[in-house]
Amino acid sequence: MTDRPYSGIWPVAPTPFHDDGSLDLDGMKRVLDCMIDQGVDGICILANFSEQFLISDAERETLTRLCLNHVAGRVPVIVTISHYATPIVVERARLARDLGAAIVMMMPPYHGALLKGTPEQTFEQFRAVGEVGIPIMLQDAPLSGVDLPVPLLVRMAREIEMMKLFKIECPQAAAKLRALIAEGGDLIEAPFDGEEAITLLADLDAGATGSMTSAMIPDLIGPVIRDFLAGNREAAIAGYARVLPAINHENRQCGFRSAKVAMVEGGVIGSAFCRHPIPPLHPDTAAMLLELLRPLDPLVLRWGK
Repeated sequence: MTDRPYSGIWPVAPTPFHDDGSLDLDGMKRVLDCMIDQGVDGICILANFSEQFLISDAERETLTRLCLNHVAGRVPVIVTISHYATPIVVERARLARDLGAAIVMMMPPYHGALLKGTPEQTFEQFRAVGEVGIPIMLQDAPLSGVDLPVPLLVRMAREIEMMKLFKIECPQAAAKLRALIAEGGDLIEAPFDGEEAITLLADLDAGATGSMTSAMIPDLIGPVIRDFLAGNREAAIAGYARVLPAINHENRQCGFRSAKVAMVEGGVIGSAFCRHPIPPLHPDTAAMLLELLRPLDPLVLRWGK
């Protein structure tokens, strides 16, 4: 088993809406309770798979307060705080810290396709958040379009006391994780992957200690991680092979809409609504997702029944 302080399955909570597009706050509590019952090691809120780009600033604060109050320390909570403006990121970090978040997660500064932080600006933004005094998880995701070379990440880990956690979900994530761990050594306290665990085995083999997936089947992905870290490679490979068709369908066809479809089917939430301009899943795509999930008998499909 890894001796690193952060490991396991830390999925992203979806943000439920009513059919009219308003926040479903009671549904949000049920989502969190379901995730805890799925045996997660931690929960991330307000991330891309939480539809953070479709949520107002006022709603962000409402959700941050609600989630941290409702989880109430049962598992650690990561609050995503990404923004192009450094003062806003710092303000969000302070709020998360003051409300009891364990970690904040952020992408490098970017806005649209053309406004991208330079390596030095990225370093400065993370350093400013580090001064807030809460652990930071850097999210290296294609959505930002910002190149984050390994030497920059290692410099950040070396020079920013709170910057020791890394979620790597760029193309060829395993190669980057391997290089990051090789160069950063013990400075890299949490080498995680993401992207629905579509490259999980390769990333674990490269040294990842955890994964940030969706909330769809963390109860089935968690054992894969634990088996792998315990040296039970055969069991990990078999477990991963069993769930991979569902993960592939989620990753390639559904995205963040998948967890909501599964949670509606299982009575966790009442609606799979996503705000415009996100379209609903095609009924056939949703039907195949459920067809792939049912033989796996994940908790999400029976939690609310």
